[in-house]
Amino acid sequence: AAPGPCSYTTLRDEAVKLFNSLQQLELERDPVPLMQGVLQTCLDLPPLVDEIYCQLVKQTTEPPAPGGQGDLHYWQLLTCMSCTFLPSPPILRFLHFHLDRRSRFPTSEMAKYASFIREALGKTKGRECVPSLEEILVLMRRQEMICTVHCPGAPACSVAISSHTTAEEVAQELVSRLGLSQSPNLFALYEQSRRREQPVGNTTLLADVLTRFE
Repeated sequence: AAPGPCSYTTLRDEAVKLFNSLQQLELERDPVPLMQGVLQTCLDLPPLVDEIYCQLVKQTTEPPAPGGQGDLHYWQLLTCMSCTFLPSPPILRFLHFHLDRRSRFPTSEMAKYASFIREALGKTKGRECVPSLEEILVLMRRQEMICTVHCPGAPACSVAISSHTTAEEVAQELVSRLGLSQSPNLFALYEQSRRREQPVGNTTLLADVLTRFE
């Protein structure tokens, strides 16, 4: 389980720990848990978000092995960061400059990540939860997740969602698929667990709901 805010030490010490985690990321065969740990620390300690963005820009600028495993892992973590947190305006400008430099080589894998990140930054508004392990895996491939929604009186529906898809957007798509667009009824998504069932707010990100299930 990810540590809660009370288990952290000073911001300086946590920044050093995150830097060490980034160094370790280069060698990890399965980087997903480490990435989620970095994201969780940034969620719990927001002042470190800018620090991690700066570190990732540094690591992806003239890497020793462009396109190698370490370089790829840094771009993948930068992708996850862009779908979870917005940096402060000065760091955001710096980040966009960094991404624009990658556009000079549009066919490269890193340029594709840069394009994905740039688009994500235009949609990200902040998250309640860090990405689930499944979400991190699909973000590493710049893909969408498949969410299964069970509808009363109808077969379960599979819906492709991104890190930015809201419950309202999914509900509207399902209403259209089921031919209920002219119905006077109101429709909403519900989150059901063993203990309770509750409506999902219209502006809630489905990715956050999936993380809670994880």
